[in-house]
Amino acid sequence: MSDLAASFSGQCPGKAIIFSAPSGAGKTTLVRHLLAHNSQLGFSVSACTRAQRPGEVEGRDYYFLSPQDFEQKIAQEAFVEWEEVYRGLYYGTLKSEIERLWSNGKHVLFDVDVKGGLKLKSYFQDQALAIFVSVASPEVLAQRLRQRNTDPEEKIRERIAKYREELAFEPYFDRVLVNEDLPQTLHEAEKLVQDFIASAPLIRP
Repeated sequence: MSDLAASFSGQCPGKAIIFSAPSGAGKTTLVRHLLAHNSQLGFSVSACTRAQRPGEVEGRDYYFLSPQDFEQKIAQEAFVEWEEVYRGLYYGTLKSEIERLWSNGKHVLFDVDVKGGLKLKSYFQDQALAIFVSVASPEVLAQRLRQRNTDPEEKIRERIAKYREELAFEPYFDRVLVNEDLPQTLHEAEKLVQDFIASAPLIRP
C-alpha cells in the first residue's frame, strides 16, 4: 500500500490505471476513449513546465508550472512521481491530484511517459494496472509523428531514438497493447480496464 493510499484510513480509495507509451503510439487516444465510455474513471492531470499550447486549458490538460515552481514542489515532496523528460522539461503527478480524484469516488487514469509509468506502478504496486502501448515498428511511429505535423524533423528523430530506448522497459509493465488496428486496440483496452476494476479490492485495512 502506498503512503498516499494509507492516508485514507485503511479504506480502499480506488485503483490506478496507467497508460504509458512512446510519443505517437496512440495512448492519448485510448485514454480519451476510456474516459468517454467509463464514468468510473477520472483523469489525472499532470503538471509540466512546457509552454501552454493554443487551445489547452490550465487544470484540464495540464497544470502549467514554471521550472522554479516545479522544483519547489519537488523539494516539498508534493509529487507521486516526476521526471525530467528532456533537458529543462519536467512532468510530474501531484499527490493532491490523486487525492482529488479518489475523494470523488473515481479510479485514477494516467497518461504518462514510460519512466513515469513505472514509477507510478512502483508507488501504487498491486493497486495499479500498468499498460504499455506500442507500435509495430519505428517506421510506423515515424509516419504517425510526421502525420501529426507538430514537430520538426529533428524532434521526430529524437523521439524515434527515445522510442528505441523505451522499448527496453516494456517487460516491466503488466500488459502490452500493440496499437495496429485502433478499434481492436480500443476494445482490448476497455476489457483490460474493466476486468481490473471489477477484480477484488487490492487495498485492505
